[in-house]
Amino acid sequence: MNKTMLRAALASMTALATGAVLAPAPAQAQVGQASLRGTITAPADNPVVDVTAIEVATGIRRVSPAGPDGSYNFASLRAGTYRLEIRLKTGTRSSDAFTLNVGQNAGLDLDLTAPATQAAQNGQPVTESTEGAQTADTSGDIIVTGNRIRSLAGGQVGINITQRLIEQLPQNNRNFLAFADLAPGVRFIEGADGSSRIQGGGQDSRTVNVFIDGVSQKDYVLKNGITGQDSSPGNPFPQLAIGEYQVLSSNYKAEFDQVSSVAITAITKSGTNQFHGEGFFDYTDQKLRERRPSEIYPEKVDKVTTTNKQFGGALGGPIIKDKAHFFFSYEGKRIDNPYDVRPENGVSPGTLPSQYQQYFGTFSSRFNEDLYFGKIDIVPTDKDLIELSGKYRNESGVQISTGINAPDTATLNKVKDRRGLLRWQHTEDNWINDARLSYENSKWAPTPATNGITTFFQSTQRTVTDQGTSTSRTDLLRFGAGSNFQDKGQKGWTVQDDFTWTGFERHTIKVGGKAKWVKLNSLEQNLSNPQYTYDVNAFSQAGFNATQPYLLEFGAAVGDRDPRITSKNFQFGIYAQDDWDVTDRLTLNLGVRWDYERTPAYLDFVTPAENVTAVSAANYPNLARADYNINDYISTGSNRKAFKGAWQPRLGFTYRFDEAGRFSMFGGYGRSYDRNQFDFIQQELSQGTYSVRRFNFIGNDSLNPCDPVANPQTCVAWNPIYLTDAGRQQLLAGATGGGREFRFINNDLKVPYSDQFSLGLRGRFGALQTEVGYTHIESKDGFVFLLGNRRPDGSFFFNDPNNPTDTPQSPFSFAPAGYGSIILGDNGLKTSSDAAYLKLTKTYSPSSPWSIDATYTYTEAEENRQFGEVYSLDYAQIDDYPTLRSSGVPRHRFVVAGSVDTPIGITLSSKFQIESPTFVKGFIDSSSPFARTLVGTVTSGNGDRWGRRQLDFAFTKYIPLNFVTDQTRIRLRLDILNVMNDRNFVDFNSNPGDANFGQQVGYSVGGNPPRTIKLSAGFSF
Repeated sequence: MNKTMLRAALASMTALATGAVLAPAPAQAQVGQASLRGTITAPADNPVVDVTAIEVATGIRRVSPAGPDGSYNFASLRAGTYRLEIRLKTGTRSSDAFTLNVGQNAGLDLDLTAPATQAAQNGQPVTESTEGAQTADTSGDIIVTGNRIRSLAGGQVGINITQRLIEQLPQNNRNFLAFADLAPGVRFIEGADGSSRIQGGGQDSRTVNVFIDGVSQKDYVLKNGITGQDSSPGNPFPQLAIGEYQVLSSNYKAEFDQVSSVAITAITKSGTNQFHGEGFFDYTDQKLRERRPSEIYPEKVDKVTTTNKQFGGALGGPIIKDKAHFFFSYEGKRIDNPYDVRPENGVSPGTLPSQYQQYFGTFSSRFNEDLYFGKIDIVPTDKDLIELSGKYRNESGVQISTGINAPDTATLNKVKDRRGLLRWQHTEDNWINDARLSYENSKWAPTPATNGITTFFQSTQRTVTDQGTSTSRTDLLRFGAGSNFQDKGQKGWTVQDDFTWTGFERHTIKVGGKAKWVKLNSLEQNLSNPQYTYDVNAFSQAGFNATQPYLLEFGAAVGDRDPRITSKNFQFGIYAQDDWDVTDRLTLNLGVRWDYERTPAYLDFVTPAENVTAVSAANYPNLARADYNINDYISTGSNRKAFKGAWQPRLGFTYRFDEAGRFSMFGGYGRSYDRNQFDFIQQELSQGTYSVRRFNFIGNDSLNPCDPVANPQTCVAWNPIYLTDAGRQQLLAGATGGGREFRFINNDLKVPYSDQFSLGLRGRFGALQTEVGYTHIESKDGFVFLLGNRRPDGSFFFNDPNNPTDTPQSPFSFAPAGYGSIILGDNGLKTSSDAAYLKLTKTYSPSSPWSIDATYTYTEAEENRQFGEVYSLDYAQIDDYPTLRSSGVPRHRFVVAGSVDTPIGITLSSKFQIESPTFVKGFIDSSSPFARTLVGTVTSGNGDRWGRRQLDFAFTKYIPLNFVTDQTRIRLRLDILNVMNDRNFVDFNSNPGDANFGQQVGYSVGGNPPRTIKLSAGFSF
């Protein structure tokens, strides 16, 4: 790069840094911290004594002593804008401002022996920034010549989402995680009910973890990775309070725990030495959107009420200049969200009798959310930083998803999430200690909006092809009452400490530990309203028949024990990490961590004697010749041990081909353990306090007919009295176990983990940064539920030689007498992902006012179970499932986002995403030969070309007011979401015996909105 280009780059960097001073500075903790190290070359007679990094917005100072060769090392800096103050034996020199991003490991070498610039020779003092160009210095700093900051990152694969991207890019719901899909292999998925999730590689959202200010937000009880996100359309954190975040999809360092796919580390804003505030209001409704597909097909109808109001504000500033600052933010949501009620697999609602037509159509549900965040930071000395912060999240409303559920089956949503953090960072010459004490209290408590009796209609189809017989059920309608009654959450304290040593030349050594005492709780009383399931027209030409149900399910207490399951878990983790500059070109990142968790609810559980007796050889001889040993699942209270094998090496490297670090190779390997979700484990206990009872009725089930000889207590003749509470009590009294299911968990339960490999090249061509790479991720030991029932001969499937038309059927009808099925909890889910990607990045700067972040990923992913499925009841063992292409990961995915400042003062920003169709799977049963085969096909997609496509635009205009401060301005914004009005359908035929297997059915588009205009207004000072 020639001198002119260097100066141009510096001018851009200086202007960008100046702009960064005007915004609240983000603050961050150990996970995701920034680091800066390098060497300062000084005249031999005037060596460097020490180097001070000064955070421009707050005045916070950190000092690093200089080595004999002029080396310095800042191992833990808050992400933000800095300048260096270099103290020599005689005199002081300074750099211009530069920016460090969250999680960035940066190198910066400065040469103080370079000749003065022309400007200085003309008598004008000049400061050259770390980008290597020059600007006039009005503060009198001495000339410093710098080189571009070089990356010292190891084998990590991911992307940084800056404050500008968060503020400028178009989006629908103000979820700051919405831009995580710019990272290779990461998807941000929104459901039709507004809920969202992150997934990476071939794994589901349970394996994700998000760290905010260094503190894990992991949900230990429920799915979707972080607390509060299970089936909720709410946001995990107020976007106004997020400074920036880093998304890592592979090969993170040893500091990261309880994650095996995507790790996200976000930093929150802090107050600065100037008062800053802002407010906003976003609005859209049905008048500002196109019709949804269900409002067009099968016939055009009026638009259903749709309202989305989002609003909030933030304020930050000094308490004592350079010593203490505060920051506070609030965001609220008031949403009326449309949803559709219709049968599965494209069945027309018109095929059902007229008395049920009232339940079908398009309706609207209400959702409310309030999010608060506050922080105070104190700098009592130049060596200490104290931060105190807290978050409160409160959600309510009525929740229901597009599907077969009528409005009266809706759920009253209730989410509360409270978190607090106290952090103290102390810095000395050669070491830094970062201590944190955090508290969390999260609650998720859905309840039925309507009580009574639930009616569930299904139809059964049997299709005969050359391959065999495909038999499947289609869900048609559920109406009458709600079924979701739960109260689950976690509450506890965490103590973390991270110690960083920089006293060894070329080494930055970090060691840390975390201890957590968290109480997990689960109250699950689903089907407190009884549900009657009807096989309305199975294999029949007689038409709709809803006179007699084939299945009754209802919840009932077992004994008088407390139905709430609690477990006082203890978690402990330690790690060591060494970032070693082996040479000026080669950096190694060497780390290892070990994690441990004790779950008393699992370890100390004693299988009830009734359960042991029911599955004993005397009472259930079917297991005598089974392919598993039931004793491996029966706990005595002392035969289970906590898993202690969670050793996790984390290795990475970077080799720079040139001195400036413009071109480099990187790679790494890492093992990462996650954890077993408590919602699965607790079922072993909850089934003993409150259980769903199941009774089948003779002759009414054409798919899996019950056997009154094998199960005379739970396979009975239908009687209308069973529609009453008295009749249900009669059924309970007549069955030994009251028709309740069993849950048995393996006594040697392992912890899910993934092995991750990466290799790639990075290059910088002027302002454009490029990266091409390959990742391989294998996950193993995922949790799975299996069917433990066996036939009298011990088999799972039974081939009757006297019945040539016999086809495989799971042995649901062969449960222990008087009980429901045996469900076994075990390990065994596996996924594999191979991905190649290309990433391009150009950062915005005032002198070059445009930016772009583009990522193309090609992924071949495989799995041994349907993506996201835990229940595996179609084969005897999880190993019997074939490994097929993943149904949750598209082969091709391209995401690009960018912005540009136009000459007319309007900022144009856009995001475009497109991906190939996904995969759908289904079973084929055959009698010749006798087999059950799992097959799959690529879905029809959108026009047979893509599985998802969406283009969004945003137009932002800032109007300065020059009132109160010179930074006061009004913001007007127009978002156009889904500009091309793409209909990204998500429902596809899953019956492989059907000629339309893999074709689109229904009109659900998931979370993809029709073309929508969103209006926004804001004020800031």
